Amino acid sequence: MVQEIIIFIIFALASGYVLRLGYKSFFAKEAGCAKGCGGACSSIDLKKIEREIQAKQAAVK
Repeated sequence: MVQEIIIFIIFALASGYVLRLGYKSFFAKEAGCAKGCGGACSSIDLKKIEREIQAKQAAVK
């Protein structure tokens, strides 16, 4: 009986943790990736990437 209670508590904690991760990934208040580090990966500048590709292509020709 005690073992079943311990297993249920561990299962409930693990389920709560997974639900919290899912909630944070869908309803994050700040923009960014799921890691939550707030690093440069959250801000992709497509125009900058396009300029870099064009500069590399111009250098090859």
